[in-house]
Amino acid sequence: MKQIASLHSRPQAKTAALLSLCLALAAAYPSAAVAQSNEDLLKELRALRERVGQLEEKLKAVEAKPATPAPSSAQWGMTQQQVQDFNRIAVKTEALEDAVEFQGLKQLKISGYADPTFIYNKAQNRAGVQFLNRVSDDGYNYDNSYMGVASLDFQKEMDGGTKWRLTLMPNRGSGTISDSGGFSIVHEASVSIPLGDLQTRFIAGQIPDWSGYEYVQPTTTKLVTRGLLLDFTEPSAYTAAGFDITRGKWQMKAVLGNMNATKTPQGSRSPMLAYRVDYAKGEFNGFGFAGVHGKVANFSGNVLDGNGNVISQPNSHLDLFEVDGYFIRGDFTAQGQIGFGRQKNAAISTAEDGSLQDAQWWGVSGLLAYKFIPRWEAVARFDYIQNNKNGGGLLGYSSADGRNGLGPDPALNCSAGYSADCNKGANRWALALGFNYLFNSNTTIKAEYRLDQADLPVFYDVSSGGYTKTNHLLGTSVVVSF
Repeated sequence: MKQIASLHSRPQAKTAALLSLCLALAAAYPSAAVAQSNEDLLKELRALRERVGQLEEKLKAVEAKPATPAPSSAQWGMTQQQVQDFNRIAVKTEALEDAVEFQGLKQLKISGYADPTFIYNKAQNRAGVQFLNRVSDDGYNYDNSYMGVASLDFQKEMDGGTKWRLTLMPNRGSGTISDSGGFSIVHEASVSIPLGDLQTRFIAGQIPDWSGYEYVQPTTTKLVTRGLLLDFTEPSAYTAAGFDITRGKWQMKAVLGNMNATKTPQGSRSPMLAYRVDYAKGEFNGFGFAGVHGKVANFSGNVLDGNGNVISQPNSHLDLFEVDGYFIRGDFTAQGQIGFGRQKNAAISTAEDGSLQDAQWWGVSGLLAYKFIPRWEAVARFDYIQNNKNGGGLLGYSSADGRNGLGPDPALNCSAGYSADCNKGANRWALALGFNYLFNSNTTIKAEYRLDQADLPVFYDVSSGGYTKTNHLLGTSVVVSF
């Protein structure tokens, strides 16, 4: 066999090798060579020659084929061009990842929305589109609150779990309300740093209020306007620091700092405490509660100097507490809230001796919504605020307000002097009915009719110059988000 293999490797000497092989066999076995006839020997030689010829053909075929790549360079069925394309894609992908990380864009999320809004207010004799109107020019009222807003939101999570967030909301954000000049465009600027694990965090910065079931962003609300409790009994934002702790179904947040103020005024050294606790009972329902306790700005205008100018009051103690809950399953939504509040020396009316009185109130709010077809949702919300003690007074509202329907009966002319009836403020309620239509995944159209009422004639009617117990509002908005 080795000799045959040698013939394989040296086909040019096959004849000489064959003759040598035959002679060697004949010499080794002479008896067998004699026994065979010449004819049989020729047949064997011919068969051996044919076999050698076949082996030569196979050897030529093998030599003509390209070399098989080593197993380590196998490309699993890819062509050479596909291998080159794949390598180019891999290099470009790595370069893009390096560039994104170098520019600080890794784990950065950018989103935003805008909601141009049309409002008709019967008592104010006003109808038109409102968008990006400044709070300092027109005040914060239930017919403009957080409507007509444009916002950009930047969120970034860094290696290790630290989160950073900046939300810009020109003219209508919590920063504009907290800033006495009304020029801040920042709604939120906060950081969240994990302490040991991702469920225990240190939080700090300008943090929007977390009270109640309603949020200020129009992308999260079902109606055009906001509820009475959100507008008149809840803070806007906290400039503070604290902790955010999650344990199973419970989440607890608490901060120390300022409420509705980016810094404390002179003579104020006492921070307020704000907190919230949430419990997700199941997949469809849950509840929470929130509170604020401490000294905050007092906007009472009841103390005048000798020239009739209002003397600014120092910060006074505030206690807020509310409980809210939700049930959301399929097309049906139910949300509710009850809240209580009290602020020292912040009532609308003074006592008989001219001293300041405490503002005190409580209120409830409930919302029901149902999607009768996938894109269409019908919504109803009812709000009530009991606010008759000491002439009324709500969070940030310590003067009679004919636009929002707050304070005692204007016919009493309480500013001229004390009257026992001036200590009775108006109780307020509002019913809002509306719908929203999901035009596409980024666009929602909303429409609402709202009836506001009070048990005293406290809504100023611009057309007649008088006061009424009832006001009507129509609103529609287009919310576009990305």
